Amino acid sequence: MKKNVINIAVAATLGLAAFAATAEDMYRGAWYALPGISYMNTDNDLDASNGGGGFIKLGKELSPSWDLQGGIGYNQADNDISNVSGHYKQTTIGIDALYMFSRDKFRPFLLAGLGAARNNVDYSGLAGLKDKSRTSVMAEVGLGAQYLFSDSFGLQADLRQQFSKSNAKAPGTSFDADGTLRNTLLSLGAIFRFGAPAIVAALPDSQPLPEPTAAEPAPAPEPAPAPVAAVPCTPQFETVTIDAEKLFGFDKSKLQEGSKPVLDAAAAKIKANPEVGLVLVTGHTDRLGSEAYNQKLSERRANEVKQYLISQGVDSSRLQAIGKGESEPAVTCNGAKSKKLIECLQPNRRVVISAEKQVETSCK
Repeated sequence: MKKNVINIAVAATLGLAAFAATAEDMYRGAWYALPGISYMNTDNDLDASNGGGGFIKLGKELSPSWDLQGGIGYNQADNDISNVSGHYKQTTIGIDALYMFSRDKFRPFLLAGLGAARNNVDYSGLAGLKDKSRTSVMAEVGLGAQYLFSDSFGLQADLRQQFSKSNAKAPGTSFDADGTLRNTLLSLGAIFRFGAPAIVAALPDSQPLPEPTAAEPAPAPEPAPAPVAAVPCTPQFETVTIDAEKLFGFDKSKLQEGSKPVLDAAAAKIKANPEVGLVLVTGHTDRLGSEAYNQKLSERRANEVKQYLISQGVDSSRLQAIGKGESEPAVTCNGAKSKKLIECLQPNRRVVISAEKQVETSCK
C-alpha cells in the first residue's frame, strides 16, 4: 500500500482543537450545499496513478458539536502498467458524521462515514480485467476544517482514508486487487449555507468590552401628602428571575432535568397564594442572532415554562406566556463576537415569572 498520509495530520488536528472556540459560539442549525473537487491517492494494489474527480453533498448542523453530510462522489485514475491502457473508476454514495471542535469562523473536525462504493477496473490489455466491477460497503475516517468567510459562504478541506472492496484480479500476472482497497482522498469544497438566522453585526475588536451595566435607577418620587382617609393599596408584584442557562441547553427550548427543582419552587409559591390573579411568564434572549429568531426562541422558552407549571398543578387560566426576544436587555455589552461577550450578555438570557397580587388591606 502507498504510505497513508492521513496519519501525518492527526497530531496537527488535535493541536488545532486545543485553540478552537467552544462549539456553541456560532451554532445556528444551518443547512448547506457542498460541491467540490478531490485528489485521490490510489491503493498500490491497483497499479494506478493518482487521480481525481468531484463530489456534491448536502450538510446539516445538527448540534453545537455535530454535523451530518451526505452525497455522491466520482474519481478516476489511469492505470500505471506499461503497455496497458485503461482506467480505474470509483463511484460512491454515503453519509459522514463530523465532530466539530468549534463553531467560530475556523472549524476543525474529525469525520467518520459509511456508504457504498462501486469500484471499476477496466484495463483492456490484461486478461480478466475488461470492465471488472464490484459494488461494496464503504467506510471512511478522516479530519479536516471549515472556514466561514460570511454567514452564507465558506470553504471545507478534508483528508480521509477510504475502505471498500474490489474483485479485480488478472490470472497469470502479478496484478491482484481482489480484496480491500484503501484509497486516500484530499477534498476541497465550497460551503453555501442557508436556512439559518443571520448573525447580528458586532462592533470592531478594537473597542473594549465594558463591564455589565444595569439601567440607572429612576429618581425617587416626591413624597405624597398624607391621605385624609385610608385608600386601597395598589397591586403588589412578586417577581422571580431565572437564568436561562439553568433551565435550557444552549439555543434549546426543552427543559433540562436539573431545571425542575427551580420551577417546582415557583409552582408551589403560586399554588400557596390563590389570591394571585395572573402569573406572567416572560422569555428574554441576548442580542446575538437575528431579531426574528430571538423572538421565536423567547416565546418557545416561555411556553415551555408555562406548560411545566401547569403540569405541577397551577391552573392554566392563571398563566400567560409571552416572549420579549432581545428587546429588554438587563445589561449592555459592546464588542466583537467572542466568549467574553457571550459571558457578558448572560444576564439577558433569562425567564421572568411575575405575579400580580391584590392586597386586601388598606394603606396607612
